[in-house]
Amino acid sequence: MSKHEFTIDDLKRILHTSAGVPEGVGPGADILDVAFDSLGYESLALLETCGSIEREFGISLDDDAMGITDTPRTLLRLVNEQLVAPSTT
Repeated sequence: MSKHEFTIDDLKRILHTSAGVPEGVGPGADILDVAFDSLGYESLALLETCGSIEREFGISLDDDAMGITDTPRTLLRLVNEQLVAPSTT
């Protein structure tokens, strides 16, 4: 399924499904600029989350770019850049 925009609500849903809900982070919490490790998500949880994003949104996330994705805001930016990138097929 392809969508035009990846939102913070999409990310929260996929994070919670893939890696669970971290303790102390409520559904309305502003997490955009909080580091994933500070939220309780380690690298394995992020790999699972990114795999789910790739499958659901029909994109491929570059491993090098993922290395610099440390907050929800940077992941949102990366995914949305892929969603608007011209198709090579």
